[in-house]
Amino acid sequence: MKKRISLFLTLILLTNVCYAELKIGFVNVAQVLEKAPQAEKAKERLEKEFSPRNKHLLSQKKEIKKLEEKLSRDVSVMGVSERRKLEKDIIAKQRDSKRSQQEFKEDFNVRRNEELSKLQRRIMEAIKALAKDGEFDLLLTDGVIYASQKIDVTEHVQTKLVDLSD
Repeated sequence: MKKRISLFLTLILLTNVCYAELKIGFVNVAQVLEKAPQAEKAKERLEKEFSPRNKHLLSQKKEIKKLEEKLSRDVSVMGVSERRKLEKDIIAKQRDSKRSQQEFKEDFNVRRNEELSKLQRRIMEAIKALAKDGEFDLLLTDGVIYASQKIDVTEHVQTKLVDLSD
């Protein structure tokens, strides 16, 4: 609803300018996000940061699987107390593994959102810089149903973003 109101106000503004020469552009932010060099660097940082924990989770799963295989293979030769001990051990390890997986997901999502937020700020900086450098009167992003190639400045924003890369 907000987008419709802002688009409507924009159209009113455009008609009230008395047909003055306006420079208007459109930016496909999703495309910029997808192709930003900073996005790949953020992905690499996240992989490097979370890789050790992911490997630990995988080793936990393998250990649980080995214990389950041992239980199913040796159940007929095990004593009752030994079997119960092994079953309790498997259940405890599964519980720890689930907790570790949940913590991993939560921590990963928090860090991913931090990286995404940082990238979105950089993109907005690039869009504002392009608007000033290109002397645009209006740059539109989301909520646009159609934008001709003449006013699509997405590639220019990507170039500006590369210039701003860290």
